[in-house]
Amino acid sequence: MWVKICGIRDLKTAGDVAALGPDAIGLNFYDGSPRRVEIDVAAEIVRRLPSGVEPVGVFVNHAVEDVIAIASHCGLTTVQMHGDETAHDLSELQHRSPALKIIRAHRLGREGSRGLADYLAECRKLGVRLMALLVDAHVDGAYGGTGKSVAWDEIAPNRREADWPPFILAGGLTPDTVATGIAAVQPWGVDVASGVESEPGGKDFERVKSFIDAARRAQQ
Repeated sequence: MWVKICGIRDLKTAGDVAALGPDAIGLNFYDGSPRRVEIDVAAEIVRRLPSGVEPVGVFVNHAVEDVIAIASHCGLTTVQMHGDETAHDLSELQHRSPALKIIRAHRLGREGSRGLADYLAECRKLGVRLMALLVDAHVDGAYGGTGKSVAWDEIAPNRREADWPPFILAGGLTPDTVATGIAAVQPWGVDVASGVESEPGGKDFERVKSFIDAARRAQQ
């Protein structure tokens, strides 16, 4: 089970979280997030991370050239597009920086998974290669990290393995609920931010450890 701890803002937290053994950490560059990290701090975090922990840059409606510039400055090889980016935006990003791996986030709202199949079909038509698809909860005016859960029963019956890239479950997961979410949806990976925090952006390391352990046990 691929496990990502998202919303790391400083060097000490990055080191302490990395020592607990997640597969990835998320570095959020969205100005509207309480988990936003300064670009130079992110670059230093990437330099200090152990080789087994992958840094993922999280972007929300950034211009393609800004994504490329920040990823290059920080040494990122994986980016998570978490805003309203179109399939054409992803195609342009891939064309201009083909070495970047792309995770596309989809915020699941009242409409359910309708529209997601069409979006993924458009990506395939344009030749976009997605590393993974992350499904988060939709909250008006917010782009992730809300603590709101995804409707697991909406995902499970509509997920088609042949059509979806590797699937990451996010949205309201905690150490107490991640195993249930994994059992319900059978994702490739899980992502958490607020569910392992003592305050927005402030990670509770006991909760981080419990989350990672619970996710790994659920896979066995």
